[in-house]
Amino acid sequence: MPETVKDTPTATAAATGLRGVVVGASTVSDVAGDKGELIYQGYNIHDLAEHSTFEEAAFLLWNKRLPNRTELDHLKQRLGESYALPREVIEVIRRTPHDADPIDTLRTAVSALESYDKTARDISIGNSREIAIKLTAQFATLVAAIDRTRNAKDPVDPLPNANVATNFLYMLKGDMPTEHDAKLFDVCLILHADHELNASTFTARVVAGTLATVYASVVAAIGALSGPLHGGANTNVMKTLLEIGEVENVESYVKRALAEKRKMMGFGHAVYKTEDPRATHLRKFSQEMGARAGNTKWYEMSRKVEEVMMREKGLYPNVDFFSASTYYMMGIPLDLYTPIFAVSRITGWSAHILEQYADNKLIRPRAEYIGPRNVPYVPIDQR
Repeated sequence: MPETVKDTPTATAAATGLRGVVVGASTVSDVAGDKGELIYQGYNIHDLAEHSTFEEAAFLLWNKRLPNRTELDHLKQRLGESYALPREVIEVIRRTPHDADPIDTLRTAVSALESYDKTARDISIGNSREIAIKLTAQFATLVAAIDRTRNAKDPVDPLPNANVATNFLYMLKGDMPTEHDAKLFDVCLILHADHELNASTFTARVVAGTLATVYASVVAAIGALSGPLHGGANTNVMKTLLEIGEVENVESYVKRALAEKRKMMGFGHAVYKTEDPRATHLRKFSQEMGARAGNTKWYEMSRKVEEVMMREKGLYPNVDFFSASTYYMMGIPLDLYTPIFAVSRITGWSAHILEQYADNKLIRPRAEYIGPRNVPYVPIDQR
């Protein structure tokens, strides 16, 4: 009889998705789950959300410090010079089926971008940082162009002197956003910029560890982000709210879903044991957007779902929960929520790629084999 290998503690840990397993050291960000704390390069996310800008946060992630005025102005200038896309990449987007999922089109377009960057295979820290700047600028242009072309509209040319948040909303809708919406969206980008070794970031580091290019590492990260357990959660949150329909339906809907063992997206987290600090800001944004639009229904529904989930399961909302209604009230299509995640997270991915290049070791873990051994080979005609 073939021998079998029983489960071991190591195998059990692997089977739970490596939760709690430390696989490397990093200065980029830290999640203190027991305290509900998130920091970027030592700075608390609440301070950055209240006082900083997305561009300043990007510089911080890439350089381990905040910029001075001259450095920030230079970064803004470089971003402005990099917004525009090669016309060939716009053509790739145009030729993609209009019913394709936008995150898949984004992945394809970023892969195509590498072909038009003659420096792509130079993975020196200096050049890789320049690529990070280019990709941060171009992600906003790509996602806006993807949405417009699939709706038979021409892409809107970017504004070289506008920040990423303003530019994205302008290129998406063709009209200048209000100062309030641009600022709110800028903070949303800060909140989503990095989150330690989540699935997509770990994927980016594994690929960068082979000394593949920044583009290849980012394309792999987008692939990981596209999964509904990572980047698609806020889209599913909004679909749930639309399905519930009205505030008075919340209690019965949530209880029925829990009784049927259906997962309520946007609740619980692999690391946080208390409230996700990003949800603190997004809850407020959801309320603000509803109040400004004269329609607080989605915020009120969200609060009711939050109340029932806490009472029934003791679960806190995560970053995805209130971002759903916030983006919905901004008029952003549901299937753009994950690409928008990428518009922000490109800064964190690239910061981790830079860190990986700076002190690289090939990431090659082992698996605890739990299958049979010494299985005799049986010729095909005897099976």
